[in-house]
Amino acid sequence: MIEMKNVMKKYPNGVIAINGLDIKIKQGEFVYVVGPSGAGKSTFIKMMYREEKPTQGTIMINGINLAKLKMSKVPMLRRNIGVVFQDFKLLPTLTVYENVAFALEVIEENPKNINKKVMEILDLVGLKHKAKMLPTELSGGEQQRVSIARSIINTPKLVIADEPTGNLDPETSWDIMNLLEEINNRGTTIIMATHNKEIVNTIKHRVIAIESGRIVRDEQRGEYGYEG
Repeated sequence: MIEMKNVMKKYPNGVIAINGLDIKIKQGEFVYVVGPSGAGKSTFIKMMYREEKPTQGTIMINGINLAKLKMSKVPMLRRNIGVVFQDFKLLPTLTVYENVAFALEVIEENPKNINKKVMEILDLVGLKHKAKMLPTELSGGEQQRVSIARSIINTPKLVIADEPTGNLDPETSWDIMNLLEEINNRGTTIIMATHNKEIVNTIKHRVIAIESGRIVRDEQRGEYGYEG
């Protein structure tokens, strides 16, 4: 599903964030991306949904080379990729329902289908009863559930989660992980950047460790491998 070959990312200030990266990720995998701060994890994640473009090399997702993808084609790419952020990125003036429905409206989904799809997804994430609330009326964990609902409303093949439990308390973090596990069990590929040692060591999946822009470890059912 995802294949990177000889990928490098050099920023205009001369910083090399990713250096000679090669990786393959199959459809349906759950992959943790770990490493110290400044290792290149965020750049690695952002290149997969074309927030960043590689300086050299190829990034293939479902047969599309992101390195050569025109900017006009990026929105189409992102229809098949769900992204979950640490800080939720919800629209504060829209209700829970409207935040999730917005993801369907931008791709011009038939209005007749929107209500059914949104309520089904909100039911999956356990927030059907809070559809009319604003993000400010929700807890952090509930806001992240809305973010996840929005990311999967288009039934993407790939969900990229960038520190999805970073702003949450431990108990809520486990709830979010259980939800991501359920989404993965339905066949969606999950790639999750995280600093949460306990989660990685408890819910075992493939672990890719990045240091100084290079992959230093790639293990099935691996450990976090860092302090803290």
